[in-house]
Amino acid sequence: MTDAFELIIFDCDGVLVDSERLSIRIDAIFLERLGWPMSQEEIVQRWVGRSDADMRTEIEAHIGGPIPPDIEAEFSRIYREIFDRELAPVDGIREALDVITIPRCVASSGKHDNIRRNLALTGLSGYFGERIFSATDVEHGKPAPDLFLLAATTLGAEPSRCAVVEDSVYGVEAALAAGMLPFAYAGGVTPADRLARPGAVVFTDMRQMPDLLEAAAKRPA
Repeated sequence: MTDAFELIIFDCDGVLVDSERLSIRIDAIFLERLGWPMSQEEIVQRWVGRSDADMRTEIEAHIGGPIPPDIEAEFSRIYREIFDRELAPVDGIREALDVITIPRCVASSGKHDNIRRNLALTGLSGYFGERIFSATDVEHGKPAPDLFLLAATTLGAEPSRCAVVEDSVYGVEAALAAGMLPFAYAGGVTPADRLARPGAVVFTDMRQMPDLLEAAAKRPA
């Protein structure tokens, strides 16, 4: 594997763990209960790639007050039960991680506890150790570049020599804003045409990642 990249930054949900489909399914039920029915497609467009805090702010603005504690507690329980039962790694991610030797980390819009729990549930924790960054670590989450820049700075990598693996429009935009090369995974809930941006590499199979990194590293500067 080429050393042209100093760091590969992986999003978590939808990139490492196949959680987005589960979350969207539950969110649709949750929003219906709150009186804001929404299609799964609209949930993807509004919130996939953004933080829980962003989602909560918009929901509470729409319903005109805090989310009722009983509904929040119920859905926290449902999320945990469904994730415990159904969460799996993204197809092909283990094969890619086993081959890629470039230093890696996770930078996700999720909270630290949730990121670590989901990585543990899917057996992926060992690939990243303590190299985990959350939107709660920065003032502005995706699509702002802050989270990716924090990861690069902390791990001593030049942003221009960082690759970012993302599955959301907001994540791809954050990577571009950080001056990093985004690899946009279209094998999840966001279609390829929505992820496509000048400078982004769009792909549909995680097993392609090692070859895509190699090809990108050979591009003329």
